[in-house]
Amino acid sequence: MSSRYQSAKQDYLKFGIDTDKVLERLSKIPVSLHCWQGDDVTGFDHDGPLTGGIQTTGNYPGKARTPEELMADMEKVMALCPGKKKLNVHACYAIFEKGEFVDRDKLEPKHFKKWVDFAKKHDMGIDFNPTFFSHEKVNNGLTLSSPDEDTRKFWIEHGKACIRISEYFALETGVPCVMNIWTGDGTKDIPSDRLGPRMRYKDSIEKILAEPYDRNLVKPCVESKVFGIGVEAYTVGSAEFSLSFAAMHEGCLPLMDNGHYHPTEVVSDKIPALLAFFPEIALHITRPIRWDSDHSVLFDDETKEMAKEIVRCDALDKVYMALDYFDASINRISSWSVGFRSWQKALLLALLTPNAQLKALQDQSKFTQLMIEQEAVKTLPFGDVWNEYCSRAGVPDDYSLYAEIEAYEKEVLSKR
Repeated sequence: MSSRYQSAKQDYLKFGIDTDKVLERLSKIPVSLHCWQGDDVTGFDHDGPLTGGIQTTGNYPGKARTPEELMADMEKVMALCPGKKKLNVHACYAIFEKGEFVDRDKLEPKHFKKWVDFAKKHDMGIDFNPTFFSHEKVNNGLTLSSPDEDTRKFWIEHGKACIRISEYFALETGVPCVMNIWTGDGTKDIPSDRLGPRMRYKDSIEKILAEPYDRNLVKPCVESKVFGIGVEAYTVGSAEFSLSFAAMHEGCLPLMDNGHYHPTEVVSDKIPALLAFFPEIALHITRPIRWDSDHSVLFDDETKEMAKEIVRCDALDKVYMALDYFDASINRISSWSVGFRSWQKALLLALLTPNAQLKALQDQSKFTQLMIEQEAVKTLPFGDVWNEYCSRAGVPDDYSLYAEIEAYEKEVLSKR
């Protein structure tokens, strides 16, 4: 324990915050680490381009090409990041035996056994996502909302298969699996029918969720998006649609990705609004810039505010938190690590805030004192507590992180 941490501990005690208890609590909060940052959302079930409403930019060398490389990269990231991890996998990351292949509507738990083995090795649960993109059966930009019955049937069967795989993950790891339904369905230009696709989409998701599953094991979600690449004018799964669907279907959670809204909207304000009605919600953490929703997460204002709202609302056990971004313009290990560490910082800052004390001032209408104390806590020695957290977790501090990543690039990534 450094002298700087001991001093910081005393500073926080003045506000009634026990930093040791905070670090212990933070170390037990699971955050899902997304596998698709490591290979630009390519996956292992196709060789074609990334299509269906999303796009990865950049061509930094050294991306993972095989399951073994991807898992090795994830292990490196986990060794660089403090905190409890969960694994997040897309269906396109099915791992087939040599000479074997099945299409997405025929996927089985056995095609994800190596991911289960990986998760067990690292004592992690697994979250899961059907992959409704980068496939020849994305019909004119549509999947579950397509007017073509065969197209819809294929993707419905894919969703059902993913329900079964999600339950397999939960049974094997002993941790509930959050299964997130997101499609890039929409149109590039102004549609003549906005309701029809949404009614088909609603029916398709209902058919997927009709697949039998244990609600204690599988947590299905619906995720919205304001627009996608090639579907700029209209998205079927809008915020209003997805939120309404979750509200009207028991056991289905709303999932908010903070890059999937209009630029002036903030998810931090939506978190307490949803918690007023839903016992559980899900969150994808990213960093939007203009039209791109998937920049590497940083320790910026909205990231801090989202974490603050989760902690203020006493919702750490009610919000399923997962990272979701993909940056190929910089070292992918760096992008992964900085994003995970930034969310850990945001949670730490929120836990180090005297929320009960500040809430009491608001309820008593002591707004002058509230403003002064809100400003005072901003200058508390947060960095010293963060460094102690990294030290206890056995991971590098911020000043040593680059050297670790640079060494891995020279020893591993540069040889691919």
